[in-house]
Amino acid sequence: MTVRPATDDDLRGPGWLGDGTGTGLAAALAPGPRAALVLVAVDRALPVGVLAADLPPWRGREHAWTWLLEVHPARRGPARARRCGKGCGPARVDRGAPRHSRRPARGNMWPHPTQPRSSVTATIAPATSAVSGDERTLSPAEYETWAAEVRRLAEERGAVILAHNYQVPEIQDVAHVTGDSLYLSRVAAQTDAREIVFCGVHFMAETAKILSPDKTVLLPDHDAGCSLADSITAEQLREWKAEHPGAVVVSYVNTTAAVKAETDICCTSSNAADVVRSIPADREILFCPDQFLGAHVKRVTGRDDIHVWAGECHVHAGISPSDVRAQVAAHPDAEILVHPECGCTTSVLDLVSHGDLPAERTRVLSTGGMVEQAATTRAPQVLVATEVGILHQLRALNAGTQFIPMNDRAACRYMKMITPAKLLQTLRTGGGAVDVDAETAARARRAVEAMIAIGEPGRGGE
Repeated sequence: MTVRPATDDDLRGPGWLGDGTGTGLAAALAPGPRAALVLVAVDRALPVGVLAADLPPWRGREHAWTWLLEVHPARRGPARARRCGKGCGPARVDRGAPRHSRRPARGNMWPHPTQPRSSVTATIAPATSAVSGDERTLSPAEYETWAAEVRRLAEERGAVILAHNYQVPEIQDVAHVTGDSLYLSRVAAQTDAREIVFCGVHFMAETAKILSPDKTVLLPDHDAGCSLADSITAEQLREWKAEHPGAVVVSYVNTTAAVKAETDICCTSSNAADVVRSIPADREILFCPDQFLGAHVKRVTGRDDIHVWAGECHVHAGISPSDVRAQVAAHPDAEILVHPECGCTTSVLDLVSHGDLPAERTRVLSTGGMVEQAATTRAPQVLVATEVGILHQLRALNAGTQFIPMNDRAACRYMKMITPAKLLQTLRTGGGAVDVDAETAARARRAVEAMIAIGEPGRGGE
């Protein structure tokens, strides 16, 4: 592991700190005239290097683009943000806490340790190795033994196993139902099973509990979080609402129960535009937390009174326009499926509008919509811009089509935290129960039911 002070060359372009292992603590540095450079690069699921110098304690938010932040030890906090890769001007920095120029980026992807004012340290955040969506951790014989035991225990407990589209292949194959989070939560509400074992991330299990308050919902790993759901808290949403009294709050289902409880109406990626169209034209709208889905909704509805929170899924945001250009050049006749959370969505639609991509072969779809499209397409190749876990299901649905990831490193480490071993342990012990207090659940349920009253979202959730 090697870490060095920033140079003028560093400040002229992005680079990496650390050795790319994704773990460990880097060596300490002595402050200098130009003490350090913060390099944050979440895009493409690469390791994240964070170097901080002479900063007050803070919990920062890493964006999916690269930040270059110059730090001067003689001053309290950073002098200025050098560049923001979104093309929206320099980031505004206040008391050492990074903030985006369009909207304060208040949420956190990963918590950072408190940084002493007089020290300089570097840490490497978790990372995901390159995957194509079909890697397995069990041999065929091991899988059959494991799956038989999982099914036996599930039957013994009266449990139904629900798996999200982004789970590892073994989990998807053994589950009773696979789909997006809202679809799975509705299945949970309708099933007669006593227990719901939810193989996904924490907000998804919360949503299942909200819609099934009398059932036991188990999550095999409570550390399986979500960078998008964590990009806004209930307190931050209340502050935002206070700045816009009378505005209607529309929250993506990829939010915590506490945020849903502060929401007027939820939406999915497949029905977000319909939800927004249902709101009177004279009402302001606060849309959270995904900035890319929000931008997509503003585009397709033509409404200019929508305020969009600057949150994002770090995996989807890391699927970049350059990925699209490279893959389209390599596969010029392929169909293109893009999730609206992706950082490349705007660029893809711009390319379509200028005739650089064929409109008849380019679709912006939810994960559920991608599954439906995969089952019917006759295209020899399909480029898929979303988390790579869904490729396992798409390939199983249509063996005659080659499904190619737009970015083969777009893997969510939090989804992959639900392992075969953890699922088996949950079924053996009954551990990992998810609870939502009754008042929060009731308020959050109203926001979900308000969405359903507009029209069933179908299988196309997030």
